[in-house]
Amino acid sequence: MVHAYILIQTEVGKAAAVAAEISGIPGVTTSEDVTGPYDVIVRAEANSVDELGQLVVARVQNVEGITRTLTCPVVHL
Repeated sequence: MVHAYILIQTEVGKAAAVAAEISGIPGVTTSEDVTGPYDVIVRAEANSVDELGQLVVARVQNVEGITRTLTCPVVHL
């Protein structure tokens, strides 16, 4: 299982709506609106890196109100 944090910037005033919509996407374990340089932080999981990429590109980035994402895969050193 591959886990990642997805840091999301949204249009002004859209953070709560984006976080709520993303929380319903299969593979998303948490979705919270936050303060700072990013507006929403998501934790997601998938069976492979390829599936994680598909989740981000096909599902998360299509949510209305998102302007930019940064995906940070979790590594175990």
